[in-house]
Amino acid sequence: QVRLVESGGGLVQTGDSLKLSCAASGGTFDNYAMAWFRQARGEEREFVAGISKNGVSTDYLDSVKGRYFVSRDNAKSLVFLQMNNLKPEDTSVYYCAAVPAASTSVVRKFQWQFDFWGQGTQVTVSP
Repeated sequence: QVRLVESGGGLVQTGDSLKLSCAASGGTFDNYAMAWFRQARGEEREFVAGISKNGVSTDYLDSVKGRYFVSRDNAKSLVFLQMNNLKPEDTSVYYCAAVPAASTSVVRKFQWQFDFWGQGTQVTVSP
């Protein structure tokens, strides 16, 4: 059983940056493909960014490409989401998710593919 704990959310202004972290425990971290999802109030949860278990391959939601960057530190069992030039429409609860992956370079991006989820961290971007 993998436990995921997100941190780093908060209230920022338009144009600011935030870096989210997700700490994993209870599993062999470098066996897992990881991803970030978000859910705004009244909206469905959506994929934001994903990273393969070796950290080489990444994928992003179109609206965050060039602003968000996902990375991981397998030695410390951490995955990060660097968010730059934040916009009010980025306001959401951000979730970290993990799934065992046989392939070293695969990126998963569909909710149903993920076995483990964190509790989420709120990101609020004021106009």
